[in-house]
Amino acid sequence: MTSKAIEIPAIGEGRRPRLLILGGGFAGTHAAVAAAKLPIDVTLIDRRNHFTFQPLLYQVALAVLSPANIASPIRSIVRGKQNVEVLMDEAISFDLNARRVQLKSGAEMDYDYLMVATGATHSYFGRDEWAQYAPGLKTVEDAIEIRRRVLLAFELAERQMLETGAHPPLNFVVIGGGPTGVELAGAISDIAKLYMRHDFRHINPTTARVLLIEGGKRILAAYPEDLSEKAVKQLNGLGVEVHTALQVTDIQPGYVVAGGQRIDSVVTLWAAGVQASPLGHLLGFETDRRGCVLVDSTLNPAGHPDIFVCGDLAHFEQDGKQVPGVAQPAMQMGDHVAKMISQDLARKPRTPFRYFDKGDMATIGRLAAVAKVEWPFKAHWSGFLAWLTWLTVHIFFLIGFRNRVAVFFEWVWNYFTFTRGARLITGSHDLPGWSEQRGVHPDMVSTAFDAASPGERDRDRAKVS
Repeated sequence: MTSKAIEIPAIGEGRRPRLLILGGGFAGTHAAVAAAKLPIDVTLIDRRNHFTFQPLLYQVALAVLSPANIASPIRSIVRGKQNVEVLMDEAISFDLNARRVQLKSGAEMDYDYLMVATGATHSYFGRDEWAQYAPGLKTVEDAIEIRRRVLLAFELAERQMLETGAHPPLNFVVIGGGPTGVELAGAISDIAKLYMRHDFRHINPTTARVLLIEGGKRILAAYPEDLSEKAVKQLNGLGVEVHTALQVTDIQPGYVVAGGQRIDSVVTLWAAGVQASPLGHLLGFETDRRGCVLVDSTLNPAGHPDIFVCGDLAHFEQDGKQVPGVAQPAMQMGDHVAKMISQDLARKPRTPFRYFDKGDMATIGRLAAVAKVEWPFKAHWSGFLAWLTWLTVHIFFLIGFRNRVAVFFEWVWNYFTFTRGARLITGSHDLPGWSEQRGVHPDMVSTAFDAASPGERDRDRAKVS
């Protein structure tokens, strides 16, 4: 099935058409690189100067990688493409009749084609005040903040143990059992039980508890049920406590309320919901409950063949199901936008977009992962083989040879030495709720010896004395 060819005003006026891309993520950068081969002018606008490889953000958050390992300047991605320009700015309003976008800087940009791919952000389901106590993970800034909180919790516990002989329970609560929540929970357990166990003198990091809370019946709900069960077993093997069908009703400094019970938490992380970029509503088109713009088979809102909405911001349905807002569809959408513009220039009907699902993977921890593959054959597996597959695929899709090499050697070094080189604490040395927990009742206090064996307790007492 194909759509009709559309008229391009710029050609009739004797000028080159302009493609204006809002968003420098997977969809935006792929569209810019592909459209650079066409006889058009391309302007890519993003409020940040870098592209972020989001599937590895959690590894920045848990000190495996540094931000530079997973982020690349957008200008370097389009370097050498003479018809592509990059602006660090932000769209704030649209005049669709005049085909003009108002930018935050005050500038206005005209377009012949507009592609909006500004992604998604966190959704706290109407409880936005929770954001300050439970940060989500969407940007490099989010990852650095999570890293600060997780590492600071151990540092404050060490200091308080030295001062008072006790510290609040090192409970880390991750809310949301999707891929991000699973990856965060497993990585926190890894860093506590494997990578920091010999680094402190007064606390025992291996006694830290990691709780993964999911409101649905199972974690990784988009995966086959047997993979969800295997993921739970692997998480349990790492020491992560998985709680499903448990609704969080409140988040406060130092604790979470779920299922009517208070759960003390030195660090709470949010991975339970997302909502589309506010630009979806600013465009004025029909959206779903998450703010995603409803698009047709050629990624256009109804009645606007000159506007493409892609990536997390698009509500695109295929075979009766909404295509997920992950990297694969976004990259394919970006490439397809350039293809359809090429067809317009050649006065050919547009080819509808068709998402080619290659599968999904989620890493759980060291040597642990789950993988669902759709191409070149259908299969799914878990454990070491899935973990190895996950490593290979993510290195392949990283942008830039330097990043691929750096990440590969960083992973090899971490694997054999049990050290992580990105354990830097920057910014504030305050942790929400820590001061309140300092006065916790003695029965609720976790000491350095609670979960240790008798030999370990004697050895640790010797260190303290």
